[in-house]
This record gives sequence, structure tokens and C-alpha cells, in this order.
Amino acid sequence: MKIAVFVYEYPPKIVGGLGTYAAEITRKFVLMDHDVTVFTMNDDQGSLPTREIWRGIEVHRPLHIDISDSLPDVIAEDIRKWGRGLHLFGKLMVYNYLSAAQLINQLIKKEEMKYDIIIAHDWLSVMGSVTVKRETNLPLVFHVHSTEKGRTLGGGSSVVSNIESRGGQMADLIVTVSYAMKDELIQLGFPKEKIQVCYNGVDPQKYKLDNVSKEQIKKIRQKHDVKDDEYMLLFLGRLVAIKGVDKLIMSLPHIKAKIPKIKLVIVGVGDQQEYLTNLTRTMKLESYVRFCFDFVPEEERIAYYAACDVAVFPSYYEPFGIVALEAMSMEKPVVVGASGVSGMREIVVCCGEEQCGFHIDPNNPTDIAWGVVSSLENPEKTRWLGKNGRKRVLAEFTWTRIAEKTIELYQKILNPKQ
Repeated sequence: MKIAVFVYEYPPKIVGGLGTYAAEITRKFVLMDHDVTVFTMNDDQGSLPTREIWRGIEVHRPLHIDISDSLPDVIAEDIRKWGRGLHLFGKLMVYNYLSAAQLINQLIKKEEMKYDIIIAHDWLSVMGSVTVKRETNLPLVFHVHSTEKGRTLGGGSSVVSNIESRGGQMADLIVTVSYAMKDELIQLGFPKEKIQVCYNGVDPQKYKLDNVSKEQIKKIRQKHDVKDDEYMLLFLGRLVAIKGVDKLIMSLPHIKAKIPKIKLVIVGVGDQQEYLTNLTRTMKLESYVRFCFDFVPEEERIAYYAACDVAVFPSYYEPFGIVALEAMSMEKPVVVGASGVSGMREIVVCCGEEQCGFHIDPNNPTDIAWGVVSSLENPEKTRWLGKNGRKRVLAEFTWTRIAEKTIELYQKILNPKQ
């Protein structure tokens, strides 16, 4: 199968979980003998190659041109209100349409390359993809990792929501990351008959506790002043409202009442950095909370998982939650938000012989505290939860397994009678 993939972020430009997903899944496709071409964003300086082969994948990154001066005359009011974000919207339009032109005019018409299928990830890349579908009549798969309504807890841009909706209507297949997300898409009017679920994955050989030395673990804990006799709680991710980090901080007095020797380490960047710092100061929790306002590279992220005793992700909206898988693969208990749209509710087993963590109400600090305390109430149980998490990853969530299922879904629209 020859696959053209449109995805906003791709190595070495990775912003979040989508970039990790795209890198891992396309590499697996190549190892399964499929031919993959990726169309992605260049960096702000245009310093990345516009066309190269990376790990057996042909990658195209168009150079940006600034169209922001002309945008206010031709776009909707709610985009004009973005302010500095208007520049980002312009960059996305340029990336989408230059990529579509490159695929249609250069690769297909001039170089006579033959493609079987077009793949788009989220609204960020679907504008160019629907253009390619209209020009070539190739089947289009739209991967929806989150929605504008969900990310903004019911608000957001109507333009972005309309782009998502158009992608769903134009696509031959919609793939989303959890059954919770499937329900959300149906509620938003996406065509139910097109929607299939395929989870994300993790590399269990990379995310493996034995790969991290005691010295690396000690270095992380010392960096954040976590004593040998203290428990380390870890949150790792974007510091935005939907992640519920403020409620996690608010849960600390309840946790301290049961487990006095504890530190919460928060790693990530986002628009809530100042708010979370002030909240910690107001609650007089400075000696219990440590911040690392940085996007840490993967190797360091793995070391953080190894160093912690429990990972806590109290999200209000989490279509999948790849961080929960990463922590499980590292044999750590996980405490996850399980209300609303929560893929983590499907990932994390919260009871029975295969239990690997706890489901909590992310709006309730006392419930978050209950999950954390329950994870740490005795060392044997903590280890048991962690071991179960890794077993679940190995059985259900390896990238090989996820790639195989994804290709099966693609094959169904290429060969609908099979």
C-alpha cells in the first residue's frame, strides 16, 4: 500500500502526543512493507529539509510564507479574534495547500507516483487532504484525536469545528482513539457508519523500567528535592485547563493527611504555568510541589516515569491519554480522570485481578487524593498495580499491534467487498 500522510507535527518537530503517534505508526507501516510519504510543517525558521528520507519515510515540509496581512479580509470573525494566533492559522493554511499542491502537481502528475490512500490527522491537516481527495478521487481516512468542542470544554472556534465536520463528511473512513471519542463524534454529528476505533500504542522496549539506571532515578529525584523516604507523584503533560492539574494541587492537603512524606512533580508547559505557581503559593504548598516548566526529551521523560511512585493524570477531557500507557509500561500505578470523554477510562483497569490503577472524578480533589492514597497504601500493592499495567501494555497496546489493526481498517475501504 502506498500511503500519503498529512500530519501537523512530525520529527524532529514534535509538540505533543500526535507527533509521537505519527512517528511510531508510520515507522511500523514501513516495517510492514508499506510505502509512506509524510507532509508536515517546517519549523519557524524554515531550517528543516523540504524533502528528505527519514527512517525509510519520504518527508515533505513546505517553506512557510506569511499571509497573515491578507487573512482578516477573507476569514471569519472568530478567527480574526485569535490575535497573535492569526499567524498560526495562516501558517496552517499555507502548509495544507502547499502540501496538497506538492502531492497533486509534483508527485502524482509530474513524477507519476501512484498512491492508494490519503491519511489526515486532526483539523490541522485535513484542509489539504480534502483538496487532494477532490482532485484525485483517492480514498481519505480522517484520524480524529480530539475535537475543538472537547479541547475547549464546549467553546472554541466555530471555524475549526466546521473544518472538523467537513473532514468527517468528506472522509471515506473516520478513525478515532477511543469509544468515548466515538460517542462524542456521533453527538457532534459525524457520520456514525464511518467511525472506527483504534487505540494508540507505546514502545514497551523503550518504555521499560530496567532501561533506567539507579543513578538516573536518583538524579531526577534529587533535582526536585525528593528525599529517599518520600513518595514522588508525577504529572507529565501540557499545562492547560483540561488537564486538571489545579485540582491535583488542591488534592495535596488531603493526601498529606494520610501520607505526610510526599512530593508532587509537575512537568510540562502551557498557559496555566503562572496560575499553578500562584495556586501553590496561595495554598502554602511550595515545599510539596516542584515544577519543571519545560518540554523534556523522551529519554528524560522515561527517567521521570522511572523515578516516580505513582503517575496522576486528572484530565477533564482526554480522548486517549498516551501518558497513561507510558507510565503503565514503566510499571507505575496510574490515577486517571474518568468522567466525560476519557480514553484513559478504557486504558486503565480499575478493579479485579488485572487492576493497574484507579479511576477518579477530576473535579473532586478528595477523590483524586483517594486514588493516590489507595495506590500507595502498601508497597506490595503498588508493585502489583505496576506489574499489571505493563502486562496490559504488552498484551494490548504495542505499536506493532496498533499498526496491524490500523492497516486492516485501511484495507477495508480499499477492498470493501472483502
